[in-house]
Amino acid sequence: MDAVNDAANHTAESVPGPPSTASAPAEGGPRRKTGSRLYPRVTSFRSRRGALTATQQQSWDRMWPTIGREVADEPLDASAWFGRDAPLVIEIGCGTGTATAAMAQAEPHLNLIGIEVYQPGLAQLVQRIERERIENIRLLRGDAVDVLENMIAAKSLTGVRVFFPDPWPKARHHKRRLLQPATVALIANRLKAGGVLHVATDHAGYAEHIYQVGMAEPMLRGLNETTGGVSAEHRATAPIGFERPVTKFEGKAHRAGSAITELIWGKIDR
Repeated sequence: MDAVNDAANHTAESVPGPPSTASAPAEGGPRRKTGSRLYPRVTSFRSRRGALTATQQQSWDRMWPTIGREVADEPLDASAWFGRDAPLVIEIGCGTGTATAAMAQAEPHLNLIGIEVYQPGLAQLVQRIERERIENIRLLRGDAVDVLENMIAAKSLTGVRVFFPDPWPKARHHKRRLLQPATVALIANRLKAGGVLHVATDHAGYAEHIYQVGMAEPMLRGLNETTGGVSAEHRATAPIGFERPVTKFEGKAHRAGSAITELIWGKIDR
């Protein structure tokens, strides 16, 4: 795919949120209600403030009631929201969403939900959805772990994409990283058999951490070379594409000499 502009998910402004004592649900088990979290954790982001431009606000007012929602603790009926039954993919941390839009246009047979906390970034994606009449994107504003825990049913997702999450490079901040064992286990729980988890990062230390967490998850198996698989054996049959648009942020990483690590796993059928 051609290079596109996108906001990096890295943010120097991220701060921890309140910890929780909730425990992980069993597969297919009941969802927890407000005030309960999956496991003791701190959030990997801060809901930054930012004013919308007048044109962004106008587009937001026209489109958000149809294509957007705030994260809640009620189960999500994706088929009703999209107005069709189709394989469901979520992207965690979609930023300004130009990559999200490009992938949705390349895969019109998929229903894609982008999750982001930063409203001005979402507003840019809302404008593009309206301008280009992209019909297979919906947006959730809030914490992706809350979405996975409270809004998404077990064995209901065809794919989960996490591109360039904040690496939190300092050792004392590693607990703030999104992709911890409990989160990856939750993602695996929500994937259908054969569903795909696709992660990309430009941070070598975080790549190693993600690799170790993913390889230790018994519900997942490697699909590309980084995770011990052979991508050529799975590209044709995987339910979502392995290709990503090259974002503006990724282009900067390439020019700086940073290697991009792709980690792709599939949900084991059992």
